[in-house]
Amino acid sequence: MSQPATKKIEVLTSQVRIAAVNSQDYICLTDIARYKGKATTDDLIRNWLRNRNTVEFLGLWEQINNPAFNPVEFDGIKMQAGLNSFTLTPKQWIERTDAIGIQSKTGRYGGTYAHADIAFEFAAWISVEFKLYLIKEFQRLKETEHQTLGWDIRRNLAKINYRIHTDAIQTHLIPAQLSKDQISFIYASEADLLNMALFGQTAAQWRGQNPGEKGNIRDQATGAQLVCLSNLENLNALFIGQSLPQSERLTRLNQIAIGQMKLLTTDESTQRIIDGRNEI
Repeated sequence: MSQPATKKIEVLTSQVRIAAVNSQDYICLTDIARYKGKATTDDLIRNWLRNRNTVEFLGLWEQINNPAFNPVEFDGIKMQAGLNSFTLTPKQWIERTDAIGIQSKTGRYGGTYAHADIAFEFAAWISVEFKLYLIKEFQRLKETEHQTLGWDIRRNLAKINYRIHTDAIQTHLIPAQLSKDQISFIYASEADLLNMALFGQTAAQWRGQNPGEKGNIRDQATGAQLVCLSNLENLNALFIGQSLPQSERLTRLNQIAIGQMKLLTTDESTQRIIDGRNEI
């Protein structure tokens, strides 16, 4: 397994790494085993693999999720599982059956990783308490990632509509032969038109009031504000195409922003969508 970008969660004072493997979450079995015995992590994993119930579970998981799984080799392993002489390492399981549910890496930052489905089974074998806390922290991580992804999507949507907005400015508001400074002034003016309509202040005014903040006024926007901003950019592009003067556009956009923000911040079902929450 090539060195993956890992994330870490804290489970009962133990750090557990989580790696992305083919867009799936793989949890480090070595870290889970360390909770029970720091010096015997490899032995604990091998002992777990010797268990007949473990072998049957792993085989079933592979049959469901891995079209390339080798059932012939699996049958041979299953027949021996549970015997006193039976031994099985993660590397042997992977090489003999072409398994994908367990991944093994050597080296300083290596370890044995397993798909979350499998890792939870191993955690239960190590400690039922540890498994419960592992699931809880894993779910917390996924909820945080889901919320972050939702914010990124809304932010990127605003960026896409910003391009539509600037194209309308380029087509309808910028005469030929203007200097770069003049063109930049027009773009900034239209950007601040939207800032005034939604936030009630220009970018410069916001920076003056928030000298210690990073980014700009839009980077600090809420999800509802980003959705509204995206809509305002499309509408302003339409109004520009209709040759409406800037003062009239500002009035209209401000009225629209007030109405949309009331809806986006007071309607519970709409707010759940914006926040990325799926509960009914």
